[in-house]
Amino acid sequence: MSLRKRLGMISTSGSSEKNSMITDMAQDKEEQERKCRIHYKVIDQMDLAVLSQTDDDVLDQELDTAIRGIIQEEGLNLSPDDNDRLVNEIKHEVLGLGPLEPLLADESISEIMCNGYNNVYVERKGRLEKIGVRFRDDSHLMKIIDKIATNIGRRIDESSPMVDARLADGSRVNAIISPLAIDGPCLTIRKFSKDPLQVSDLIKFGSISAQAARLMEGVVKARLNVIISGGTGSGKTTMLNVFSSFIPHDERIVTIEDSAELQLQQDHVVRLETRPPNMEGHGEITIRGLVKNCLRMRPDRIVVGEVRSGEALDMMQAMSTGHDGSITTLHANTPRDCLGRLETLVAMGGLDISEKAIRRQIAAAIHVIVQVARLSDGSRKVISFSEVTGMEGNTITLQEIFKFEQTGVDQHGKVIGQFGPTGIRPAFSNKLKAHGFELDGNMFSQ
Repeated sequence: MSLRKRLGMISTSGSSEKNSMITDMAQDKEEQERKCRIHYKVIDQMDLAVLSQTDDDVLDQELDTAIRGIIQEEGLNLSPDDNDRLVNEIKHEVLGLGPLEPLLADESISEIMCNGYNNVYVERKGRLEKIGVRFRDDSHLMKIIDKIATNIGRRIDESSPMVDARLADGSRVNAIISPLAIDGPCLTIRKFSKDPLQVSDLIKFGSISAQAARLMEGVVKARLNVIISGGTGSGKTTMLNVFSSFIPHDERIVTIEDSAELQLQQDHVVRLETRPPNMEGHGEITIRGLVKNCLRMRPDRIVVGEVRSGEALDMMQAMSTGHDGSITTLHANTPRDCLGRLETLVAMGGLDISEKAIRRQIAAAIHVIVQVARLSDGSRKVISFSEVTGMEGNTITLQEIFKFEQTGVDQHGKVIGQFGPTGIRPAFSNKLKAHGFELDGNMFSQ
């Protein structure tokens, strides 16, 4: 075949693909415009403010009837399946979060990431994948972001282009818009399961061993202070929920978070949440302010979602002065890094304290560091269970009780390894025994 003919075939093929792409884009645009038109007609016809006070089933039925009536008025010749799909999509627009609703309902999805209106990614089983869901345009995505922020009294605009929020089910939301986000609004949703994971689930998934879970229970009941350390997305909040499940139900728990997302099962829980500054830059309530205030609320336990600044100093002081049994999380990659980062955060508290005095305070306040990590196959595991044993000279001493050792990766990319004891018996085992919690001596044998 001649070069000219081959080039002609390539040109024809490329032209055909281009025409098909243009046709698909035109059809997609037409469908988006149709949904938008029906959406506005529904808003015009129905008093949603009144209907929202009615029963959910009644509201759903009223909305269903109205949407189907408008579709008929529009003269759309749709199949029954396409008709039902269009009705559901418009319901999501009117009452929910539009294209996000099916993703929020999908229990296999743990995280949703919208990089602009037409690039949506999800995380399933620790792996990222791009999906076909898209918004109409940037303004459509902005409306969804604004709806989320407004529902909890937050705002997002050019003067305040970042927001941390949460959904009704406790899922964590972060949004950032122009001028900070150059390619359009970005929305990230960290989902939480409707039924919080129990320690038995973590054992079943291989995230922790039965022996370490038993030790975890003893640590909480003996009122030792715990830091859960790990990187972003490593499962710190999930582990914090599991740890807190061992707190006795007759104790008063105060939780402090930037965006309330903890799912504690006890009855006597007081949930506190920070507040951003108003438009004039006043009225901000920080985690540090809430930690100081909660000390006057007679807490038996203080649970801080994450320490990331000077509140670490107040948290350490609380742990050392009668509020033992407290739990918090911190971003760090190893237990030793956790201590170093904690030292930096305490120094940010603003008090003129020597380095050695800070380390002594940390050594006195923290008893256990639990290190969690997300491995290369997407699985999340406890990789270290360490005890803070005190000071040697100017150094805080640690001893590892349990650890995960990776031995390889199988043909499917799954991490192979073993989580087990290091052979060291923790110094706090006598304290556990004093609180009536007996441990099997063999559980620490290698």
